[in-house]
Amino acid sequence: MDIVTIHNLKKNFGKGFRLVKALDGIDLSIEKGKFTVIIGASGSGKTTLMNMIGGLYEPTEGTVIVDGINLAELTEEQLTVFRRRKVGFVFQDYNLVPELTIKENILFPLSLDDSRPDEVFFSEIVDLLGLNEKLDAYPYMLSGGGQQCTAIARALITKPAIILADEPTGSFDVKTSQNVAGLLKMTTETFHQTLIMITHNLELAQLADCVVRLQDGRIVE
Repeated sequence: MDIVTIHNLKKNFGKGFRLVKALDGIDLSIEKGKFTVIIGASGSGKTTLMNMIGGLYEPTEGTVIVDGINLAELTEEQLTVFRRRKVGFVFQDYNLVPELTIKENILFPLSLDDSRPDEVFFSEIVDLLGLNEKLDAYPYMLSGGGQQCTAIARALITKPAIILADEPTGSFDVKTSQNVAGLLKMTTETFHQTLIMITHNLELAQLADCVVRLQDGRIVE
């Protein structure tokens, strides 16, 4: 069963001689529960594609259907709710709130919806990611790996259908990169979620169930 279906997706930026075709006719299906990696050189369109799946950009042309929802049919308010409930984002620079503790950072997405945390699920996540002894700490007190684990936990806490990870290991050495990618894969498998990751690291791509290679806004492999 496919959780993402994309048809003839095009995304342009600018006009006239400044026109950039970031995506130029993408057709793609992503299977539910699988780990998909999107690779390509800088400027190939991979971040734009991820942002389209996450409902951050409006298509110039084409359709993006995520978990049965046609994103083009949603209002801005509905897109905001979609992102909050259906998608977990993991960024390269963590995007943690420095004034909040690790526990508060993890639970932050739930607070936006006035939702109560599933305490059992929360405990499973922090245990799996090794954050049990760090919940009262602040982001600056943790290593880069610890902060990224916090970002992963935050992405998982709402039980989203999809985790979108944009170069989540880009600032790490090889060993730490493999550990973080392994944790992402393990947690999404454990909680039956779909993981889509952008990376330049071909070794990490070998962990994936499917690899999509972009070049000049098109799928080449």
